[in-house]
Amino acid sequence: MTLTAARQGIQLSELDAWGSVADLGSEILEGEVKAFGKMTYGAPDDPVSSAYFGTTRGKFRMVYPFAEQAVVVTGEIQLTDESTGQVTRYKAGDAWFVSKGTPVLWEVLSESFVKHYLAVA
Repeated sequence: MTLTAARQGIQLSELDAWGSVADLGSEILEGEVKAFGKMTYGAPDDPVSSAYFGTTRGKFRMVYPFAEQAVVVTGEIQLTDESTGQVTRYKAGDAWFVSKGTPVLWEVLSESFVKHYLAVA
């Protein structure tokens, strides 16, 4: 058994380049929105996985391909649940849970943003 701490303050420079969020199935609405990540458990297509995930500033839309619990470790974002219209701002230390299939509008308000997430297919 391994215990892995999810650290606050992780920067994009500590993560691997994953292309753009469009490469991951999102629709970019503003900016280039580059994606970065580092797996902390499993692989992206495993039934359960976790990772740091970050982006550069911008705006994009995605439909969640899995259920996710996440906590912001760096930066500030605004998420809009497009199925309900609920708009919420998140900064370092804030967390959320989102169900698979939920359409979410992402607005990265800071120069960059990093979260740590646990995903369940």
